[in-house]
Amino acid sequence: MCQLLGMNCNTPTDVRFSFSGFTQRAGNTGDHTDGWGIAFFEDKGLRHFVDHERAIDSQIAKLIREYPIKSQNVIAHIRKATQGVVSLQNCHPFVRELWGRNWVFAHNGDLKNFTPKLHGHFQPVGNTDSEQAFCWIMQELSKSHAALPSIEELTHTLRELAAKISPHGTFNFLLSNGEALWAHATTHLCYIERQHPFTQAQLSDEDLSVDFSRETTPQDKVAIIVTAPLTQNEQWTSFQTGELRVFVNGQAAPF
Repeated sequence: MCQLLGMNCNTPTDVRFSFSGFTQRAGNTGDHTDGWGIAFFEDKGLRHFVDHERAIDSQIAKLIREYPIKSQNVIAHIRKATQGVVSLQNCHPFVRELWGRNWVFAHNGDLKNFTPKLHGHFQPVGNTDSEQAFCWIMQELSKSHAALPSIEELTHTLRELAAKISPHGTFNFLLSNGEALWAHATTHLCYIERQHPFTQAQLSDEDLSVDFSRETTPQDKVAIIVTAPLTQNEQWTSFQTGELRVFVNGQAAPF
């Protein structure tokens, strides 16, 4: 199946260190070679890159590894196809507009017999179960709330929607509207929160380390969410089955 990477921060931060290790799983330390993508929020704006080439070979991925795009919310995905052909339109993350904001979604899993009725604005472009689930979530959010609700209200609604999809199979996902980042797990997902005092981290998939104390300020807070731990010398927290968490300003919210 696919792998997910998310970052949520209290100040714009670049994701090059994590992304570099993550993309090694697209052919070097893993076989997630059926495309990749990444999305960076900048206020209500969005930088969105996808490619059906494997991430370790893609020139676009090379650009991301070398160019310090800074964002408070980032979602990345490397694909191992279970449903849908290997093509650009089936690369995650997917993007839709709702309530005047961009929403970004990426999924790791395989949904069986999930054929919801979709109408109006939210229709899939490709032919994956993932994009279909995203369109249904957007449709149900728009039906549940007349305007953009609070992050806490959105979290409660998303828990209800995720519980309706999860019985159809593996449903690990990341979702963001640029204000917060939601993460849901049915199998494998974990996270780490970095804050002062920052230390050195060593990647698990690549011979690369960074001393975050040299790259940050004492006020910085950064949460990283990923399918499997990216570093070998830090303590990662695993999600429970069926758990949905929301991250705001670099840390998990208490609701």
